[in-house]
Amino acid sequence: MCEGPRAAGKRSAPTDVPSSKHRAGYDKDDPPSTGGDPVGTTIEIGGGGALQWGNGEYGVVLAHGASSTPPAGRIRPQRSPTRVPLSSPSRTSRRESIAAAVAKLHDDGHADVALVGGSAGADAILQLASQQPDLPDQLVLLSPNRVVDGLGGEPKLFIASEDEPVAHVSQQLADSSSGVDNEMILLPGSAHAQNIFDGESGDAALQAILERLAN
Repeated sequence: MCEGPRAAGKRSAPTDVPSSKHRAGYDKDDPPSTGGDPVGTTIEIGGGGALQWGNGEYGVVLAHGASSTPPAGRIRPQRSPTRVPLSSPSRTSRRESIAAAVAKLHDDGHADVALVGGSAGADAILQLASQQPDLPDQLVLLSPNRVVDGLGGEPKLFIASEDEPVAHVSQQLADSSSGVDNEMILLPGSAHAQNIFDGESGDAALQAILERLAN
């Protein structure tokens, strides 16, 4: 996946973006949604619930933070994502849930799996990827809160708002991580993680994610 190197560093978000957003998410008051995909299935992952849909060859695990509105409904074409709702109280159980989701996709025949997460979900992904650097095919992370060492050479996309307190974390990760395909997108505003999708730069952030997953 992601053939050919990209220059590491920072770029602005693309301007050719869809005019509307469709997010899938759920919490105790909001039942699971597949963003209009009728084949979505609720499954158990790591002792908790998750939503799996799509029939593509490429696997995507979506791990949100405190907000439960990642852009899952749009990450559908030719993909087979499993969404992991991170209601677990500890970082350890979040990591275990993500690892279990990857294992489920591997068992289902998806050899390559991307990890996509925001805030606490991004932190859990980083912790898992630093411990198992060969596990993800690529990382797409919004507003991670902590820098980690030991990431592998997989492609990485970091997205943050320029005025949020943890924007420097994404830049530091993009600059210091292994690999030749580490990219940082810094967007206007102060929105954090999934909240970016509710702002003026939401479509641009979503388009950048879709472009990564399509390459």
